Amino acid sequence: MNAAAPSGLRAYLAVTAAYWAFMLTDGALRMLVLLHFHTLGFTALQLAYLFLLYELMGVITNLSAGWIAARFGLTSTLYAGLGIQIAALVALAQLDPGWSVAASVAFVMAVQGASGVAKDLSKMSAKSAVKVLAPSGDGALFRWVAALTGSKNAVKGLGFLLGAALLAVAGFVPAIWAMAGALTLVLAAVGLFMPPGLPQGAKGAKFKDVFSKDPRINWLSAARLFLFGARDVWFVVGIPIYFYSVLSDGSVEGNRAAFFQIGTFMALWIIGYGAVQGFAPALLKARDKSDAEITGLARLWVGLLALIPAGLALLVALAGAPAPWLTAALVGGLMLFGVVFALNSALHSYLILAFTKAERVTMDVGFYYMSNAAGRLVGTLLSGLSYQLGGLPLCLGTAAAMAAASWLAASRLQRISPARLA
Repeated sequence: MNAAAPSGLRAYLAVTAAYWAFMLTDGALRMLVLLHFHTLGFTALQLAYLFLLYELMGVITNLSAGWIAARFGLTSTLYAGLGIQIAALVALAQLDPGWSVAASVAFVMAVQGASGVAKDLSKMSAKSAVKVLAPSGDGALFRWVAALTGSKNAVKGLGFLLGAALLAVAGFVPAIWAMAGALTLVLAAVGLFMPPGLPQGAKGAKFKDVFSKDPRINWLSAARLFLFGARDVWFVVGIPIYFYSVLSDGSVEGNRAAFFQIGTFMALWIIGYGAVQGFAPALLKARDKSDAEITGLARLWVGLLALIPAGLALLVALAGAPAPWLTAALVGGLMLFGVVFALNSALHSYLILAFTKAERVTMDVGFYYMSNAAGRLVGTLLSGLSYQLGGLPLCLGTAAAMAAASWLAASRLQRISPARLA
């Protein structure tokens, strides 16, 4: 793709705008569901169940979405993702407070499953588009993918804050309807103004081609699985519920204040994570590095990442009980985790596009993000389970173990020489 091609740049900007809108509602929806159902008395494990189908459908969707995009085109999968998210929001607004806990859990799991399909259709479309549209040479691919991924996560962070604020101010159902309406307008605008520039699909694409024969992609996917498991083990249930127990006195006003504080922390974490991702090429001086050197950086930084939750788990265990200094230490430590995690994520996001070929990009990216979703699925389940069984120390200790497993996979990736791929 020529760097000066205006249609390619316009297509990139249109895809990015659609992805931003989607991720804003995705972040808001997660916070709305988590905090709303926690106040209804759901346990940590029940809260984790609400998100399990979301992550499971991400695994299934990514495995098939790469083939669907190769067969029908990237524009089709992008529109489908936005449309399904709107339908999921409308369905969630129908939740009846009079239903039993079991019925509510089953219904929300189903709706979240549809949202998981929507998210990964949108993500795969946007990330694959970068490979097709980015100019070649001079580190442009790393910069373009870092800009898309970093900005997306900053927007999702705003979504966490938006969700908490809407819950506190407007309530659960009005917030859901507001997001559905806004996303409908975005879908209409993108449909009207999307320029050409994205692949339109090929009838000869076969589903079996989704599975890569490149060992670099397979080991990178394994590293990605454990990397995101390490994040979601504490991020999905453990830390929000721990902070709620520390910050709220159980009153309506106490709940409202806790919602804002937890939403602000989650938002700042994601926004900071996105900002670091956006600057990752400059921070890592990637322009002058080969793919082999960048692979080595992926191994180094995930090794450093594992040390942070391990240290925090030890600190919480030694403290014995919540305290203001402990809360401050957790906030600082998890923000540091976010910086190191963002560098790892940016390196992975570049490497998958560097390793794949243009004719296989949707299938390799789909397979890679299937592993990403599998890591989130495992992390989500372990977040509720570890917190319920062992509190925050076990939750953080499990995150450290997952990061260590990612380091092992990255180590195997680094040992693959170009000669083995010939």
